Amino acid sequence: MDTSRTPSDLRISELLALAVERAAPVVRALPDGDRLGAPTPCADYDVRALVNHLFHVVVQFQELAAKRDSDFSETPDRLAEHVDDWRERLLEEADELVAAWGEPGADEGTTGAMDMPAETVGCMVLLDLTVHAWDLARATGQEYAQGDPEGDPVVVRLTAAVEGMAPMARKMGVFGEAVPVDESRASAFERLLAATGRDPYWMPGQVRASRE
Repeated sequence: MDTSRTPSDLRISELLALAVERAAPVVRALPDGDRLGAPTPCADYDVRALVNHLFHVVVQFQELAAKRDSDFSETPDRLAEHVDDWRERLLEEADELVAAWGEPGADEGTTGAMDMPAETVGCMVLLDLTVHAWDLARATGQEYAQGDPEGDPVVVRLTAAVEGMAPMARKMGVFGEAVPVDESRASAFERLLAATGRDPYWMPGQVRASRE
């Protein structure tokens, strides 16, 4: 990816590729057994449930990239389906997601049951992949790789997208209320997390406030 281009110049597929690169070490280091029941910063999800949610999102947003119908009515238990290799299967699907959004026209026009702009839909899956990778890292004691504290292209694009999404997302219960942070000290990524209803300084054992 040519990082000399501005975030608005980059296609969703390019930003997704960067998000997958950052998520991959987190996914590969996720635990097994009882530790999958650990809490996460994302309300209503333990680690196992959040992995299954992210897996489902990654698969269904491939359909949306191709302008086909998605189905979020039920979340399959992918960890049960792929007992021995669910980490690599998730990352394979994430690579397929990048490829799907890289197809000509994927981020143009509208897609989904609500005929939303494809660019907005692409930002939605970019947000999920980014914040849920952070959720999983924080829940399992891992570091989440971040780019430039203020100029990271994924964060720049998502900050603008979340600003536009937030009122409706909060009304629908997708985002929690914004978490106050010290604007003079918080990084751009921490401010992004806070805007989605997450405490960017969350540690295991804290009350979870975010909804998505």
